[in-house]
Amino acid sequence: MTNRKKLVTEMGRIDRDAFSKADKLRLVVVLDNVRSLHNVGSVFRTGDAFRVERIMLCGITATPPSAEIHKTALGAEDVVEWQYFASTMDAVAALRSEGFKVFAIEQCEGSVALQDFVAEPGIRYAVVLGNEVKGVQQEVVDASDGAIEIPQFGTKHSLNVSVTAGMVIWEFAKKLGLVQ
Repeated sequence: MTNRKKLVTEMGRIDRDAFSKADKLRLVVVLDNVRSLHNVGSVFRTGDAFRVERIMLCGITATPPSAEIHKTALGAEDVVEWQYFASTMDAVAALRSEGFKVFAIEQCEGSVALQDFVAEPGIRYAVVLGNEVKGVQQEVVDASDGAIEIPQFGTKHSLNVSVTAGMVIWEFAKKLGLVQ
C-alpha cells in the first residue's frame, strides 16, 4: 500500500464558477461576536470544504476583505457567500423569516449532544457559534430552537471556535447526506 500524497490536480476540486453553481449544504454558520480574525478565516475555509450555504458575521466579528482573515481562509472568503449583521439577534430573525431552524452550539441545560442530534430531511439549519470567551449570547440561546453541545472529557470547558465549527459542520455534512 502506498501513501503518496495526491497532487492538487488529482483532487478533483471545483473552480470558483462551479462552486457558485454547486448545490450547497443546507447549513448556515453564524458567528456571534468572534474576536479572532484567524478563527473567522478558518470557518470560511471549512465552510468552503463542505459548501455551506453561507456564513453570517455578527457584531464584532470581522468581515472580508482582511489580510488576517485571508491568512487562514486562503481565498475561501471570496467564494463562500457571507453577510454581516450588527446584531446576532437580527441574523437569527432573518434566518427564521427564511424558514431555518436555528441551534446555538453551546453548553446549556437541555442541550442535545452533537452525535445524538437528528437532522430532519428537507429542513434548512443554522448553527450559532459564539465568542471565544463568552460563548453564544444568552439572548441568542433563548431565541434559538435548541442547543447542541459537543461532549468534552478533559479539564477545559470549551473548544476553540474554529475547531468547534469544523466538528459541527462535519457532523451536519454527514447528517444531511453530503458525506456517506
